[in-house]
Amino acid sequence: MSTSTVARPSAHATAVSLRRLYLVRFGFAVVWAALLLAAGKSLGPLVGVLLVVYPLFDVAAAVVDFRSSRSERPAVGLVVNMALSLLAAVGLGIAAASDVPAVLRVWGAWAITAGLVQLAVAITRYRLGGQWPMILSGGISVLAGAGFVAMAGGADPTFTALAGYATLGGVFFLASALRLGRVAKEDR
Repeated sequence: MSTSTVARPSAHATAVSLRRLYLVRFGFAVVWAALLLAAGKSLGPLVGVLLVVYPLFDVAAAVVDFRSSRSERPAVGLVVNMALSLLAAVGLGIAAASDVPAVLRVWGAWAITAGLVQLAVAITRYRLGGQWPMILSGGISVLAGAGFVAMAGGADPTFTALAGYATLGGVFFLASALRLGRVAKEDR
């Protein structure tokens, strides 16, 4: 009988991989936010596509994260995040055909649930270093999500606040990437 072992990435390799992923996520968030603001304040086809693309990108990023960090055991949280983001993409596609309050409600529900998952994943990765920005981002996402849901019931709801949310999330990814870069250098 033969046995095989699957090589698991080291904490250093995981930190390097996450750093790269977080830098890409920062760039995507900033570009996405700029495109959303440039698209205007009314729901049209371009805005609808942008609204669906953001959670789909989150799914792709979670897949990359899952593949690169198996040794760090965030697998359940990442799988839950993938499912939530896929549901959000479908929900946002439907909501974009309706109205701005529907978009804000779906985005808010996604922000709340994904923020809770982000908190859980970041806490399990705490020993890797560079996770404080992700912990803060998860908490802020929960609060922002509640704000989006509340905004949906307001007098003049607008989806442009989503650009600020994405940009802030991108800044947190950048901060975590910079911290992980220092951690990776210290481990060498």
